This record gives sequence, C-alpha cells and structure tokens, in this order.
Amino acid sequence: MAKRAYSPKDVANIKHKVLPFEGKWKDVFGEPEQGDTWFISGASASGKSSFVMQLAKMLCSLGNVLYVSLEEGVGVSMQRRLAQFKMNEVQGSFRITTDGDIDALAERLAKPKSAKFIIVDSYQFAFEAGWEYNLTRDLIDRFKHKTFIFISQEDKGKPLGKPAVRLKYKAGVKVRTQGFRAYCQGRYSGNVSEYFTIWEEKAVEVYNEKSND
Repeated sequence: MAKRAYSPKDVANIKHKVLPFEGKWKDVFGEPEQGDTWFISGASASGKSSFVMQLAKMLCSLGNVLYVSLEEGVGVSMQRRLAQFKMNEVQGSFRITTDGDIDALAERLAKPKSAKFIIVDSYQFAFEAGWEYNLTRDLIDRFKHKTFIFISQEDKGKPLGKPAVRLKYKAGVKVRTQGFRAYCQGRYSGNVSEYFTIWEEKAVEVYNEKSND
C-alpha cells in the first residue's frame, strides 16, 4: 500500500517534540527534534571528549543519560573528566556502562524509566563489538523517542570507516569538533556562523597560533 502524501498544510500541522535548548546551546544547535540521531566527530585532541561530557551534563536537565563508554571504559581519564565537569552534580540522571552488547542495551532501554539519551563512545569500538550498521539502525528505529548520540573517530577529517560514514548521513544533528570549538553541521542550527566554545583558553591558544603562522 502506498504511503500517504502530505500537503504543506498537513506538514505544518504535525506536532513534533523538540529538545528545549537554551542560551548558547540553542544559538549553536537550535532545538533538535526529540529522538533524532546525533553524530559527533573530531580529530584527537580537538576537545571532542570534553564537549561530549558538557553535552551529557546539559542533557541531564532534560532526562536520564546513559553513557556507553566502550573506547575509554571507566579508567583514569574518565575519572578526571567526570571530576572536571562536576558530574556528581547530576548523579541521579547520569549513568555509565561499559557493556558493548547491543542486545543487552536494547533490553535495558526497553525497561520503564530507562535513559532518554544514549551516548555511544565510540561507534568504531561499538562496531567491533557487533554493532553492524543495520543492527544499529534497527536499534534506533526500535526506540524512536530516544536520542542516540554517536561519537566517531576521524581519519584525515572524515569519519573512520564506511559504517561510520553511513551513520553520519543518518544523523539529523552532525557536530564536528576542531580547535576546542564544536560546529553544528546538522539541520537545526540557529546560526551557521555560531560555534560552541569547548575550552576558551585552549581555543585561544589554537587560533592565536594559526593567526601567527
């Protein structure tokens, strides 16, 4: 059976739930639709991990966040980042798992009061754990009202691996970190010239060095 065709009025009347971002978050990322997929990439030492933790903390004000830490686990660097961004302040809304089993995650997400936001760090490590692209798409489609945020490694400025490239095209919110700034390349950005400063001092160092080259 053919799917319904919508008129402009029909589309305008559809009610969507959006994430009510405020301040700088709204300036840079707009108000993304709840349940849309995020894809965050960036080179090593670009501020990506720090940005993701700041994002996670902000999202805790909107719902529970589950951080699937496959690349970093819960080692010393994770401990330090949690302390740096005072994640104890959102203790009740933030959890970390190092379990990379996609079926176990689906079982967890099917439970009442499960996380509204799921951060997968990184997709390359998840893929090695069995998260093939089609299985990842199935997981996203099964939990349409949850927001999946995938972190990706890069190679020469592009997501590392073909599955990651495909996943980037699936995402509605695409973010790239560079020089301790986060740039939104997705559909909801309120101002494409805006960027989110991850770490002011480091960003100043980076761009001062570039201007002196």
